[in-house]
Amino acid sequence: MQPGWISPNGWRCGALCQPEFSSTLVANTAPVAYGALGAYPQYLVMLVLWEQARAEAGPHTVKTLGERLHLDSGTLTPMLKRMEQAGLVARSRAADDERQVTISLTAKGRALEAAVAAMQRDMACLLPLGLQDLARLRTELRGLAAGLQASAGK
Repeated sequence: MQPGWISPNGWRCGALCQPEFSSTLVANTAPVAYGALGAYPQYLVMLVLWEQARAEAGPHTVKTLGERLHLDSGTLTPMLKRMEQAGLVARSRAADDERQVTISLTAKGRALEAAVAAMQRDMACLLPLGLQDLARLRTELRGLAAGLQASAGK
């Protein structure tokens, strides 16, 4: 597996990760792996958690996940509860600050990474672009997204 395939920033199609486009692409090309996650935002949470686990960093909190994914706690909390019920993540209160809820992968959540990596490779193969074209497109889409966020005052 090439470095960066399982990363919200490094995935070759990562800039296409806008709900209008990528949820359709993922749902139509990878029903098994995607279906195990339930919804596209859950897929993004797992990408961040897998990246963090590979970096051997400490657990994310709901706050840091929200900042990373641009989602508020009102969106994340119920989704993380569903992911916990599905056995993908574990939620716990931080020992030093009980207001903070930490999120970590379970064995089941870690095991799903290989299936998602295969799904990502399969999806990249479906796109009618070479690696250089995909990299250029990703850069252009990120620039577009940054411009839209700046114009929206975010």
